[in-house]
Amino acid sequence: MKNLLLCFALIFVTAVSASAQTNRDDVVDFGDPVPLIIQSESGPHEFMVEEAKTLDQQARGMMFREEMGENTGMIFEFAEPKLATIWMKNTAIPLDILFVRSNGKILKIEHMAQPYKLRSASSEAVVAAVVELKGGRSNELGIRPGDVIEHAFFQNSAP
Repeated sequence: MKNLLLCFALIFVTAVSASAQTNRDDVVDFGDPVPLIIQSESGPHEFMVEEAKTLDQQARGMMFREEMGENTGMIFEFAEPKLATIWMKNTAIPLDILFVRSNGKILKIEHMAQPYKLRSASSEAVVAAVVELKGGRSNELGIRPGDVIEHAFFQNSAP
């Protein structure tokens, strides 16, 4: 019985550890991209984004990708609002990281996060989601903190 419990504990710890890591060869399905609109002073900006809802999807994020379209991105949807940190390990392209409150308002933007850096970017306050865009797009489009993101996750998008 003792050996059985030890074996179960080892399997459980291994499974939990594996769910928070990702390797280049792992297949992670994000599904089809969905629309996301950022309403800013300069007008609405439309993107097609992949949704990272599961721990495996969030662990992978934009890692190992070599390119990114101008109007594409990824939204990390958290089950519960939290203090969020994002790093660029194994990420080959610069990203703009938008930290977003539960009402869809952008709290903070980390501009041009540098590829492969292990330094974490922090939301510095509780957020419900993170949106990653191609590095430099936020400045190009005039997207600023306080702008509103429309997406089904925030329950503020048109049907």
